[in-house]
Amino acid sequence: MIESLGIRWGCGVRDWRTDPTFAMCRALVDGADPASFAGGAFDVRAVVASIQSGGHSTLLLDAVPWGNFPHGDDAREAVRLLRAGEDLASRATGVLGGLCANDSRAAAALAVPFLIPIATDAHHPHRASALAVLSGPARARHFGVASRDELLLHRNDPRRHAPGDYDDYGVEVTGYPAGWSVAAARAAITAGTPVLLPLLNNFDPTIRIDAAYALSTAADPDHTVRTALATRFTVEHDATVRAALLLAVAETTRAHAHLPAVGWFRERWQDRTEVPEVRLAAAIGWLCLTDEPAPEDLHEAIDTFATEERAHAMDALPWMNAAAGTGEPGLSRCIRCMLHPDKPEPHDDPWAFSL
Repeated sequence: MIESLGIRWGCGVRDWRTDPTFAMCRALVDGADPASFAGGAFDVRAVVASIQSGGHSTLLLDAVPWGNFPHGDDAREAVRLLRAGEDLASRATGVLGGLCANDSRAAAALAVPFLIPIATDAHHPHRASALAVLSGPARARHFGVASRDELLLHRNDPRRHAPGDYDDYGVEVTGYPAGWSVAAARAAITAGTPVLLPLLNNFDPTIRIDAAYALSTAADPDHTVRTALATRFTVEHDATVRAALLLAVAETTRAHAHLPAVGWFRERWQDRTEVPEVRLAAAIGWLCLTDEPAPEDLHEAIDTFATEERAHAMDALPWMNAAAGTGEPGLSRCIRCMLHPDKPEPHDDPWAFSL
């Protein structure tokens, strides 16, 4: 796949130290002030803001300065393949997801305004693939994160609470400011909220899950997204989608506080008429929204329903899939980190043996 798309990943084909797409990153490594690039052609936030609603036009795709950002040419080619609906298009989303997984989000963030029209086109053959990856750059370093302080949190450092301040995200592996990439992706998703919200009612449960996952990264000061997610929850019948909607509500609530939320989540995990997936997701959401000690009945609910089989099944939720690590399902990792933080992380050593 990588070879067929010409992906370089900053090594092998050409030296990143002489690659013009890394010009800003090299300058920052040499001590340049990031503020000197703010608002310019190397600021992905400014570039994304300049992309208008006609982001589906071929002319605009070619006009965007992809080459100013690490792996930009690769992201542009992935978008082109996706929009054309070619056979390699499904692989192209792997390229965009790979950039995020490798902590190189700038070019993937630049692709978000082009992915939204694909994801919301009911007739596009790769809409589901586009929707699944479009919110990847909106979450900084969330893989393997499962603690109460950090899960469902958009920020890197839970000790910092200045809204809209992305300076504490540090830098990506390329040296690019990670917070700029996250801010650009979130701004694009926020602008696309009106066309993404109807996907919560799509007939395909996978579309509904991924729509909730994307929407939970949008800026939501007036609680429009939170209300839509909670409203959909009241009529949703699929257990996995219901769990996804709860996690999405919790994530957007962490970014935009809603005082009744803690009580609402408590009611959800205490509701004995609810399916286990919903009670577990509600328990995770409640733990992330409060510093209160976990009560005994929460422990009992988790001990009862968090079986190994169910934990593996709930990895279908993108939040849980991202939290997984070292052979441990995401739900199991969350429970260990949130309720038993002193318990050691399991080892996944293929060379280990018993004496």
